[in-house]
Amino acid sequence: MILILISLAVLGFLIFKKPKKKQPAESIYTRALNAIIQGDTKIALSHLKDVVKQDTNHIDAYLQIGNILREEGSVEAAIKIHRSLTVRPNLPKEVHRQIHKSLALDYYKSDNLERAKVEVLKVLKVDKKNLWANQFLLEINENQNDWKEAAQRSKVVQKIKSSKDPDQLSKFLVFQSMDKLKNNQSDEAIALLKKAIKNSPNFALPYLKLGDVFFAINKLNDAIKSWEKFIELNPDESKEVLSKVETAYFDIGQFDEVEKFYNRVIQNNPSNLVALVNLANVLQQKGEYAASMSLIDDALLQNNNSIFINLMKLKLSLKQSDDSRYNKSIDRIIDLFKESNIS
Repeated sequence: MILILISLAVLGFLIFKKPKKKQPAESIYTRALNAIIQGDTKIALSHLKDVVKQDTNHIDAYLQIGNILREEGSVEAAIKIHRSLTVRPNLPKEVHRQIHKSLALDYYKSDNLERAKVEVLKVLKVDKKNLWANQFLLEINENQNDWKEAAQRSKVVQKIKSSKDPDQLSKFLVFQSMDKLKNNQSDEAIALLKKAIKNSPNFALPYLKLGDVFFAINKLNDAIKSWEKFIELNPDESKEVLSKVETAYFDIGQFDEVEKFYNRVIQNNPSNLVALVNLANVLQQKGEYAASMSLIDDALLQNNNSIFINLMKLKLSLKQSDDSRYNKSIDRIIDLFKESNIS
């Protein structure tokens, strides 16, 4: 009887103390992915380490471990893990693509743009129409100020997406032209800017830069034409350009054109208070105080709270009263308002 009881006790002990069956690696990996989605990287890392302990060939788990380490700032550790995967034999092309994508992101995070570029080009070698890789390479080109390559990559990205963004391509052509100017290649700069305009006629930036180039080489009429087009396309950013056009007209002796110019600007954009004040100044300088004051009074009907316009009113009032002691100070304050975009 005692023997039977001992046997039953041993049997019970063996049954209840039987080790639990290990969870399959894929099940743990799924839990890790869920933790990543939920933003719990600590739990995710724990699960991923369990996966690779069970299955040292689980490449996806290693990739995710490296990716998490990178995002947490351990970039060198991430690079080490991801690089170790590149020597694994007989991996499918898609896996190689994922490895090099991760390495590209690692090196980018560590500000090693050249190495990041090498890795993303390996992705493109496997899949040249890969949208992510082309967009990422475009980002690297921009960060390296490689505008020629950026322009070419932009075309590729747009072709893959079956979309058009002519402004982006023209922007890169403008930046290329600025590099040409730094090397005193004004003819090449002008050619690039004209190409940018042809590519995107309603994009304002090339007109601004083309005007600047023409002004620098003393082609003032061409400069005025380009700047006026910029103002037409981008009136909200015209404040600094207005004075450039005024200066150019004065330099070529066409004083009467300045008034006509400001009238055109105000007609197209009545809310352009800088143009309005500049016109009032021009009229005052011509001795047309009544016309200048009338212009400001009309502006105050719509902009009564504008410090800018009220200052101009004060300046004209002092001028009419023959008290010009404060005119220079008021002009300086008005200039400061222009620079600060305060109305």
